[in-house]
Amino acid sequence: MKRKQIGIAMSGGVDSTACALLLQKHYDVHGFFMRLAGPDLAGQEQRVCVIAEKLAIDLQVIDLSHEFTATILRYFTTTYQHGLTPNPCMICNHTIKFGRFMDAILAQGMDAMATGHYARIEKDSDMYQLCKGSDEAKDQSYFLAQLDQRQLSRVLFPLGESKKEEAYQLVEDNGFIDFRGQESQDICFLGPTPVGQFLSERIPQAEQPGRIVTREGLALGAHQGLFHYTIGQRRGLGIADSSPWYVTALDPQTNTVIVGKEEELYRDRLLIHHPHWLADQAPEEGQKYQVRIRYRHQGVDARIKKIDDQRWEVQFDSPQRAITPGQFAVIYERDRVLGCGEIE
Repeated sequence: MKRKQIGIAMSGGVDSTACALLLQKHYDVHGFFMRLAGPDLAGQEQRVCVIAEKLAIDLQVIDLSHEFTATILRYFTTTYQHGLTPNPCMICNHTIKFGRFMDAILAQGMDAMATGHYARIEKDSDMYQLCKGSDEAKDQSYFLAQLDQRQLSRVLFPLGESKKEEAYQLVEDNGFIDFRGQESQDICFLGPTPVGQFLSERIPQAEQPGRIVTREGLALGAHQGLFHYTIGQRRGLGIADSSPWYVTALDPQTNTVIVGKEEELYRDRLLIHHPHWLADQAPEEGQKYQVRIRYRHQGVDARIKKIDDQRWEVQFDSPQRAITPGQFAVIYERDRVLGCGEIE
């Protein structure tokens, strides 16, 4: 029987290398590298070539730098311009990595695409369910919450049941000894460049000075551009006081940074817009689910309520700190992802 053809997304890291080693036992594995816009692309691409050669698999480079710039970099900069904090990984996974890149891989005759994400896919009747990875410390289901049924049906996550240390052990047992300390960065296209520097080079007009004020309108200082700040930020405000001040809101209409004390960071509800449901239908209202408001958030009990076709309310059992507009709230039922929406 002819073995299935699997196209593995290779990044040059331990996870995709471990995936290739696991998959080679059961499938014909072909490597694919996604060329994007970012620092040290030549170095990363060369590293992937060396790994593919050592694995004895062929490698194709898919150049998506134009699409990435037009979609993700534009989203990243315009979101900051609107006084919001973007989540580029969430958008990239849906539109680029599991969108254009997956389409290109499948067009090469592959039966499925595989990645090194720590997440699981389970099939329930005729629906594919996205679930948390077994390694809770590395679970990446949050970033995959915008995937749809078509995408879930054509992807494999070989590390979904694994621990991170197992991936390191596997590659080291196979002669790859230089992966430790090579963790991927939160925003891959920035490299060592600070967010503020990246944005100031692309949208210099955004570096417009403005006031730092309290919720009551009392001026406490000045800022040099809203994009230097995010909800919950304490450093860099330049406000001397016996207790710290934190960014509690950004107002692009008046170009002001609004600050408050620790207790003002907590809210017991939020609104999401344009929700995406993985099962193509909304979950039942009024039931208790678990909601994560950022990747490192542990998730807390909450109930959801439909406001209209485009907006839902999330009501938490206990107030949550630093709810950030522009980020995504991901809704879980135990370890299963139900859907997500951008926080207003």
